[in-house]
Amino acid sequence: MGIARAVDGWLDRTLRVVLPPRCVLCGGRGAGGRDLCAGCAADLAPNAPCCPCCALPLATPAPACGACLARAPPFDLAWVPLRYGHPLDLLEARFKFHGDLAAGRVLAECLVECATRGRPALPALLVPIPLHTARLRERGYNQALELARPLARALDVPLRHDLLVRPRATPAQTGLDAKMRRRNLRGAFAVAPGFAWPGHVALFDDVMTTGATLREAARTLKRAGVARVDAWALARAPRR
Repeated sequence: MGIARAVDGWLDRTLRVVLPPRCVLCGGRGAGGRDLCAGCAADLAPNAPCCPCCALPLATPAPACGACLARAPPFDLAWVPLRYGHPLDLLEARFKFHGDLAAGRVLAECLVECATRGRPALPALLVPIPLHTARLRERGYNQALELARPLARALDVPLRHDLLVRPRATPAQTGLDAKMRRRNLRGAFAVAPGFAWPGHVALFDDVMTTGATLREAARTLKRAGVARVDAWALARAPRR
């Protein structure tokens, strides 16, 4: 495995010399060995300040947003380093819906960079939000899993994508308000039988919109006996 990884790294460095990186958004010269130029990278907005409970973008720092003060989420902490908006939304759409793996690689590199600068305490296990088998077959890959893999490697955290399952096919969340998203996801997740869950698990999703998906998944893990569940994502959408 070590030799294969070294060879892969050598090939990647060689290709970068022969084919210099180009920005996947504007076509300009890539910066820092990444297929993203300095200008487009600067347009990726950090999610600060934000609610420490649910990562909702805030105008000024606060102990929690109004919704979390009224009712705490089922997860214990949220870590979402970027805000969902232009141009991250373009990269996300190209990766999630159009199979653009170059856009996915850029997103993963940005995620790992954010994680090395600062993130909450490491969990014992990282679990990506699963897709139903029908959706997975249609898309061909799980975008949350593909982003979680390099993150888990960079942080040296075990990753399992087979322990949380989605037995019920739910309609797409796009276009639904927060209440409809919650209703749509009731009973959407289940845990694989016979696994002894550790005390601290982080769930990972690509984008946290209302938080309904991560909330329902966190409830499922709490019912399975996990003491601490964190919600991680690449980007957090502002409240509509």
